[in-house]
Amino acid sequence: MDSLFTAENTVLGVGNIILSDEGFGVRVVEYLQKNFTFPDNVALIDGGTLGVELTHFITGTRRLLIIDSIDGGAEPGKIFHLRDDEISKHFAQKISAHEVGIQDVLTMLELSGKKIPHVELIGAQPFSLEAGVDLTEPMSKLVPVFADKAVEILLNWGL
Repeated sequence: MDSLFTAENTVLGVGNIILSDEGFGVRVVEYLQKNFTFPDNVALIDGGTLGVELTHFITGTRRLLIIDSIDGGAEPGKIFHLRDDEISKHFAQKISAHEVGIQDVLTMLELSGKKIPHVELIGAQPFSLEAGVDLTEPMSKLVPVFADKAVEILLNWGL
């Protein structure tokens, strides 16, 4: 599968924006796009609930940062930061269709010899997954916090 772009570094926000806090990753990427400027070797992608179709957008990237709401069975608002193999362990207990897609994409890339060398995932335990296009107030307050965390991760990558 060919990539639609050749960014070395990708920030991917995923989630279903019609299930309140489930859309957290998408909302963080929207915030990053609006409030920050990134070099040409960084792509910001609203992955929504694309699933396997994401392969076309992330094939060829060297470093991938996924931002998502994460049901880790913790208190709402708990922050998670997973790296590489920890991510597959998390996805073994999937909570939503887009997570199935992300795991499938990462597995497909690995099996095809195009594994992304470094993957990180940051997210927060949702407060609500009820129907609604807005994040809950406490989850909304985490958007700029996660945007700053994403920038910090990119800086740690040497960008």
